[in-house]
Amino acid sequence: MIGNAVKSIFLENEENLLINGDNVATLTDTNNLEHALLVLTNIGYSKIPVLNKEQQLVGLISLSNVVSEMFDTESINPERLAEIKVSDVMDKNVKATMLPFNIEKILNLLVDANFIPVIDEKEKFLGIVTRKEILKSVNHLAHELELKFDVYEKEIKEGETLSKAFNVYPKR
Repeated sequence: MIGNAVKSIFLENEENLLINGDNVATLTDTNNLEHALLVLTNIGYSKIPVLNKEQQLVGLISLSNVVSEMFDTESINPERLAEIKVSDVMDKNVKATMLPFNIEKILNLLVDANFIPVIDEKEKFLGIVTRKEILKSVNHLAHELELKFDVYEKEIKEGETLSKAFNVYPKR
């Protein structure tokens, strides 16, 4: 559980955590893999969101998803990409988050992902939260915590084990 002191500093710049969907490269589920390859290579990302015609998040597509479809048993066949839809190979098991942000959930999800899609209650794509933006907030937290809160170290003894903990109080 993330404490209130940490959460309050972490979310001071909450509006900077969300990269708006209008500024995120996406594909539609009806695009073919040839188009997906062009988009992925031109933007330089290895994975991007896939939306349906209602702008709902339906999956993620990665460069490796696309490239693996070029190979058959004996050769490389890039012409196949024009015949295969993004929806046929995209990852449909997508972990997303909603507003307002649950920082603990986002931190846990970003351990294994470079970004987390953000959706509304109808699964409409709103944007992404990136690991980079979260690390900027962690940096902000590291610099601001003791400016805004008094932090006192305390020792806790449980049986023969001595450990340290901290009490955090708002500055007055």
